[in-house]
Amino acid sequence: MVHVHNESTFAIPREYAFDYMSDLRNGGDWIFGITKLDVVGEPNYGLGTVYDGGMKLGPKTLHSVIKIVEFERPGSLRTDYVSGFELRTSWKINELGPEQCEVVVDINYELPGGIAGKALGKIIEPFVAIAIRHSDATVKKKLESEYKASKAS
Repeated sequence: MVHVHNESTFAIPREYAFDYMSDLRNGGDWIFGITKLDVVGEPNYGLGTVYDGGMKLGPKTLHSVIKIVEFERPGSLRTDYVSGFELRTSWKINELGPEQCEVVVDINYELPGGIAGKALGKIIEPFVAIAIRHSDATVKKKLESEYKASKAS
């Protein structure tokens, strides 16, 4: 299993970050490489929501179905693998002040065994690191800008 960890500080309230980031349908706007992230069935938000997703990492598109297995507003969200590419994520949003929060993301993924899995791992590892940094910078800029604009109006 491969583990990726990222922490970032946002200049927005914790609830603002959670409301946007916890609806994974928004992921296509900021998660690097997402080709699709569609809700499957009901519910369409929150605990129990199932998403069918695809992510292009370099030359390979990985497909995964995930389910939200923990949803505690406004601080945590956890997904688990249902089928396809084995992907599990954990999101913690910690309040640092009235208009500042820390977003902590842990991503765990399992590659197939054998030579094919090792080759795939070598191909996608650099793309995963780039994708995490890009996604973090994109969502931070988007949410801070939108929050600032909402306060001005």
